Amino acid sequence: MSGCRKRCKREILKFAQYLLRLLTGSLHTDSVEDEMEMATVRHRPEALELLEAQSKFTKKELQILYRGFKNECPSGVVNEETFKEIYSQFFPQGDSTTYAHFLFNAFDTDHNGSVSFEDFVMGLSILLRGTVQEKLNWAFNLYDINKDGYITKEEMLDIMKAIYDMMGKCTYPVLKEDAPSRQHVETFFQKMDKNKDGVVTIDEFIESCQKDENIMRSMQLFENVI
Repeated sequence: MSGCRKRCKREILKFAQYLLRLLTGSLHTDSVEDEMEMATVRHRPEALELLEAQSKFTKKELQILYRGFKNECPSGVVNEETFKEIYSQFFPQGDSTTYAHFLFNAFDTDHNGSVSFEDFVMGLSILLRGTVQEKLNWAFNLYDINKDGYITKEEMLDIMKAIYDMMGKCTYPVLKEDAPSRQHVETFFQKMDKNKDGVVTIDEFIESCQKDENIMRSMQLFENVI
């Protein structure tokens, strides 16, 4: 492996660690450590100012994110293989490959096989600081695996099984095949599929999540494994 690629992975891992700290509330952007990182940031002011206007991150937060994502990695993009390798380090007790694939596709909004810094920022902006409506739209996109504008029962089951596989057997009762997850999905899918046509539209998805607290909690499960 080339030195550049190693450095790239190291910096992206720092970025992933930053996200984990941000999600758990242990990050303080005014800390001495972050101030030291700020001093060595290489950024494009125009691009960051545009992202600041489009996202819900401050310029300071964007600078820190940018360094972790792009320092020593001139391409400025992450491919799916690297994304999976990074994600697996946070879930060593299970197999995160499938869920990381689905998550990568949700971040890869232009479907070109790579995730740019801009893709990450806009996705994280929604997940961390977006409105309920924005988060539900993002969640729908995650569950809509083939991106045809509908969620099928099998797509929902694939996502739930991927989460179970990633979390590992130590975090939930041992499953007998996929019966529990299938039963769980069946219950929620029937509630969402208002017109019983076998698919869930984005309007049905959002309405069901907003009206049913149990469904909302179930759909929020993916937020805990980002």
